[in-house]
Formats: sequence, structure tokens, C-alpha cells
Amino acid sequence: MGKGKFGSVYLAREKSKKYIVALKLLFKSQLVNNQVEKQLQREIEIQSHLRNPHILRLFGWWHDEKKIYLVLEFAGKGELYKELCSKVKLSEFRTATVVYEVSEALKYCHANNIIHRDIKPENILIGLQGEVKLADFGWSVRTPSKRRVTMCGTLDYLPPEMIEQKDYNYKVDNWTVGVLCYELLVGTPPFETNEQNETYQRIVNTEYKFPSHVTPRAQDLIKRILQYQASRRLELEQVQRHDWIREHAIPHRFDEDHFPILGYPYKDTEN
Repeated sequence: MGKGKFGSVYLAREKSKKYIVALKLLFKSQLVNNQVEKQLQREIEIQSHLRNPHILRLFGWWHDEKKIYLVLEFAGKGELYKELCSKVKLSEFRTATVVYEVSEALKYCHANNIIHRDIKPENILIGLQGEVKLADFGWSVRTPSKRRVTMCGTLDYLPPEMIEQKDYNYKVDNWTVGVLCYELLVGTPPFETNEQNETYQRIVNTEYKFPSHVTPRAQDLIKRILQYQASRRLELEQVQRHDWIREHAIPHRFDEDHFPILGYPYKDTEN
């Protein structure tokens, strides 16, 4: 299905129940050479305990002398990033639905004292019915009462407090939801430049512009999330209740086993 820096992903089927899964093979030597063993351990420990329809399930794992094998839920439509690349930018309906469902996944994480710390289109997978599946918990961390200071994630999505190396909390994820919303509507992240330091400067100054096609209510939502002061950023519940989200989002429904209910509308255009 795909090849990455540390291994490959295969489509597989569990023999007894014929259940389709994604099998991720990682080479131990590559993990050691890149010093990401602890990152993978943390990812396995956190993701294996998460149970939410908008979070990619990690069913199990094992290892041999050379490789580590992860058995993951199969997200049939791949990365949100590929969808964005093929369409350049997404409709208001599709963007609002993704933002709503990512917020739902993050609410669950935060309720369980987990900060994801690396929200971006590449780390959001899409199921066969178009539903969001939050993945890649390599930078995630459990947060008891103490605040974090580690700088991690993807440049264009870093919040001001990480760049300025200040203490931070779960609100770093809220910031990335605002960046994600902008990128899906526009096609590029709000603070993107060719120079790293210039991008940093734009982020800490919350300096960005909206193209004319971004509607006023969508702009209002993004502005309310991309606040320099973390305490002023919208809570995820408020994001989901924002007028623009309520008008455009078409969240997927799930049965008691977290399977999407077939036939529920997946609106991908504004027509």
C-alpha cells in the first residue's frame, strides 16, 4: 500500500474472520539509526488503548529479530493530504466535516490526558465512507498536571508557545485545528514561507491573510482559533458549535462497534 522511511505498509486479511487490516512493517535498524525507538514505543502504548471511531485503531503488534509489525485499522481512502493534493482545496462542506471530526477525535484524546502534537493532513486518514481517522501518534504524549516544553510537530503547524519554547498544554492541538481548517480551504498553510525563520516570525505575530473566496464566517472561526494566547483559543466543543461548522459539517454516524452507518450522506461538493 505504501513505503515510508522506516518500512512498508501492506493490505492484509486476518485468516479466521477474514477481516481486512493494514500491516505496517518497520525495520529495527532504521528505527535505531534515526533514534526513534522511544517515539515508536510511546506511539504503540498510547494508540493501542484508544477507542474512538475517529481514531485509527491499533489492533496489536509483535516483532522478530529484524522487524516490528503493527496491525492497524484499514482506512480505505488513504491520507487526507492526497485528497487535498488532488483537489487543490476542499469545499466548505468537506472542510467543516473534517474539522468537526478531527475535533471529536482530539476531544477524546484530551479527555484521556493525551496531546497529539502533530495534526496535519498527512496524519489524518480517511475511511471508505469519507470519515476521519486520526493517525500517527509518534509525537503524542500523556499529560498529567505538568505542562510541556518539548518542541515537536511540523513547522507550518507549530503554535507560538512551542516556537518561543514556553510551557504549553493541550491547546497546542486546538491551534493546529485552525491551521488545518485554513489549509483545507485555501490549499496552503496560513504561515507558509520559503524561509524557516520568516515562518516562525509570522506564527508568533499571527500574521496571515485570507484569499477572497474564504467566507466571513469561515474566517471568523479560524481567527478565533489562531489566537496567540492559548487561553483565548476556542475550546474544541466551541469549534464544533460554531455557526459555520453547524451550517456546513455533515458528521458521520457510527454503530455501537464504531463502524460507519452505510448510506449516510458524504457530501464532497457544494452543489
